[in-house]
Amino acid sequence: MFSIGELSLRTGVKVPTIRYYEKAGLLEAPERTSGNQRRYSRSGLERLSFIRHARALGLSIEDIRELVELASEPERPCGEAHHIASAHLASVRARIRKLKRLERELVRIVDISDADCLGECHVIQSLADHALCGSDH
Repeated sequence: MFSIGELSLRTGVKVPTIRYYEKAGLLEAPERTSGNQRRYSRSGLERLSFIRHARALGLSIEDIRELVELASEPERPCGEAHHIASAHLASVRARIRKLKRLERELVRIVDISDADCLGECHVIQSLADHALCGSDH
């Protein structure tokens, strides 16, 4: 059995976040000692590690909730889990495309020769007038 502090140390998840996951229903409510301290089982540790890894991959709380529910039925087909992961991958790829467009535009703005004073600075002018941008980003 693990205290909330031990669970935090083992997983790298802060204590307030562990409490949040409990309130959100992602973690089962742990047993309590006679002094009302939380005591987590090995399965609680494993669940929190699962949640932490899923959050590190950028999955939403709602997606994690669905995956936790799916994981509770090990005999169930894993198609729904693949669907969740595939949808998240598509979202990540879309964000990467957008970030690449932003990068190209920032490189273009920064690389333009400038005058010596801010009144004629292309960076400032480009930020003030979107029409000066080379692309829609």
